[in-house]
Amino acid sequence: MMSMMADVGIDLGTATVLVFLRGKGVVLNEPSVVAIDQNTKKVLAVGESAQRMLGRTPGNIVATRPLREGVIADFDVTEIMLKHFIYKVFNRKMLLRPRVVVCVPTGTTAVEQKAVLEAVARTGARQTFLIEEPRAAALGAGLEIFKPSGSMVVDIGGGTTDVAVLSLGEIVVSESIRVGGDKLDEAIVRYIKKQYNLLIGERTAENLKVMVGSAFPSGTEKEVTSLSVRGRDLMTGLPQSLEVTTEHVYQAIQESLFEIISCIKLVLEKTPPELSGDIIEKGIVLTGGGAMLEGLDKLVSQYTGVPAFIAEEPVSCVAKGAGKVLEHLDLLIPSLISRRRMAAMF
Repeated sequence: MMSMMADVGIDLGTATVLVFLRGKGVVLNEPSVVAIDQNTKKVLAVGESAQRMLGRTPGNIVATRPLREGVIADFDVTEIMLKHFIYKVFNRKMLLRPRVVVCVPTGTTAVEQKAVLEAVARTGARQTFLIEEPRAAALGAGLEIFKPSGSMVVDIGGGTTDVAVLSLGEIVVSESIRVGGDKLDEAIVRYIKKQYNLLIGERTAENLKVMVGSAFPSGTEKEVTSLSVRGRDLMTGLPQSLEVTTEHVYQAIQESLFEIISCIKLVLEKTPPELSGDIIEKGIVLTGGGAMLEGLDKLVSQYTGVPAFIAEEPVSCVAKGAGKVLEHLDLLIPSLISRRRMAAMF
């Protein structure tokens, strides 16, 4: 039982880190944020407590996100963050050196994969393996990917969107674009700035996206269709309020949404005809935090002609998929990326 409990699955996301502990399920879900004192280089906070500092820190304290667009932007800070979360899960008792499965976007390069493997290995893991996010997401969403039948998954995370068609447990066709929840937030900030000369923070933009955002505003079922936000007026430099509607948010994010739609269509165009038939029958499964944007399933269906539906608990699909990999680790090891395979490549 003790060795079983030492197996860990990590969804190392740009916006959020989820940790799955074998036998217990998802035990940690915290923002990928670290607060550092620039003068002493000391880590002050990690996760939720660090996120509360974003945009609110004095000059010497920097709240930073060590992952950008699905890849490690700051190796040292990522290692500190991973250590913190793994120690938190094990209550600082790292006597059981865990086997760790980490999920990465399909578009990551060999160098980026090596960086993730090294960062996790240095936290004290006994063995470390990588799996592509869409494969983990499909497993976590309950798709039967090991059968000779096509399944399609769209995983919309904070930094990337991964689109893949799977059959017999492997990815047949995939595309990854660096468009996700963060890009939508940035687009909202830009739109409000350009249209209303009002500067809002990214956390305010994210709140707008969640509360009043819609990918399909004409048929929206949202109860709240406008929200008052505060920011800095760029003309006067003074604080100012603005009522932002669902239509405003849609105008801001539609370009990014259609980049995601184009990516889905590209994968469908590359899919072998036999598997295309399976996908039309089963539909497209949407996972990741971005899948929760109201109306996104309708938008995907309208532009692809294929039914689309949101997975149950889309945010935790990738982490749960990592958990399923842990259950069948001995069978799946040949298809996972490991340090040994990396050593042979470099």
